[in-house]
Amino acid sequence: MTQAPARPRAVRRQHDREIVMLAVPAFGALVAEPLFVMADSAIVGHLGTAQLAGLGVASALLMTSVSVFVFLAYATTAAVARRVGAGDLPSAIRQGMDGIWLALLLGAGVVAVVLPTAPALVDLFGASDTASPYAITYLRISSLGIPAMLIVLAATGVLRGLQDTRTPLYVAVGGFAANGVLNVALVYGAGFGIAGSAWGTVIAQWGMAAVYLIVVLRGARKHGASLRPDFAGIRASAQAGAPLLVRTLSLRAILMITTAVAARLGDSDIAAHQIILSLWSLLAFALDAIAIAGQAIIGRYLGAGDAQGARRVCRRMVEWGFGVGVVLGLVVVLARPVFLPLFTSDSTVTDTALPALMIVALSQPISGIVFVLDGVLMGAGDGPYLAWAMLITLVVFTPFALLVPVFGGGLTALWGTMTLMMTVRLLTLWFRTRSGRWVVTGVTR
Repeated sequence: MTQAPARPRAVRRQHDREIVMLAVPAFGALVAEPLFVMADSAIVGHLGTAQLAGLGVASALLMTSVSVFVFLAYATTAAVARRVGAGDLPSAIRQGMDGIWLALLLGAGVVAVVLPTAPALVDLFGASDTASPYAITYLRISSLGIPAMLIVLAATGVLRGLQDTRTPLYVAVGGFAANGVLNVALVYGAGFGIAGSAWGTVIAQWGMAAVYLIVVLRGARKHGASLRPDFAGIRASAQAGAPLLVRTLSLRAILMITTAVAARLGDSDIAAHQIILSLWSLLAFALDAIAIAGQAIIGRYLGAGDAQGARRVCRRMVEWGFGVGVVLGLVVVLARPVFLPLFTSDSTVTDTALPALMIVALSQPISGIVFVLDGVLMGAGDGPYLAWAMLITLVVFTPFALLVPVFGGGLTALWGTMTLMMTVRLLTLWFRTRSGRWVVTGVTR
């Protein structure tokens, strides 16, 4: 039996450089939206408890409205990267413009729904009588920025597909800075209160969208790509994004079920759950940055017709995902004495959170591989499989999570079911990548 030759070290170094160059700036851009919310919360919090409560309700609704359309970035990245790999930059930018037009149409539709239904939406979230007026005000004004944020998602996908994650980082940093300055000026300087915070965020969001559009339009003029709406292309972008929308909604359902179950366990459990969930989300940003690099690189290789190269970089990215997961798990374990006191001084909450925190730490290597494989299949345009895989995961996860209050185990058992969820995702994604059916070369899948 002949032994397969080892992969050349130079090839591994090349893959490593590409991953780092794309993943590190992507991580910075990913934390932009949470930083927007944190800045708004810090500024509005000094207005009063009712205003802060209203902001909390409105922000939850707004972030949900934007996050369900994250497929605008994912699907656009894969489609543009394939055309970049094929050497067809005009077509790549044209594909990106279709995604941007789709984002604008979807954003306008969301605004048309949110403006008249804002009071009902706030009431659905159970806002108090004192917080509701502030929540409605913030939601209505901030909804005007939703089209901008969806344009940002689609344009970010365009630049990622073009192998550029630095520009999104710069725009995110600039947007965050502008948001902070505008919020302080309008909330306190102009005396607009919570409405000033909303307007400051909207202005910053549209500023970010304008910068992205300028960058994309320059590329379109340079390569002679048409800017006019192509309804066939917009429809194709929507069809490519639909399976990823199903995937995202299924994942959101899992997180909502987890929080609902934690709330039934008691005040200490739900408080500890919120702490663990915030950490889990932060770790997810780090792992998702590697997945974004996978989307861009895999799409480029497949577009160039290099199936072997796509398989090689997939293997290397799995190694990266596992390695980063191990490091993150160790950081969580070592930082636990410092991390938990940042959020609470209640020893009951701390004691409840600690075992669940250890489960999160131990599951990070699994999460690292899951995020990478998810990004690989997105980059390959394998959206329908990802949708079915996440639906299967939701079906398996739900009964186990709902039975936690019945059989006991508290928050530790609940986060054990989250590890089960990630394990099911790992199995479904690993099966797909091992099958090789995701390796479809060419400009389109």
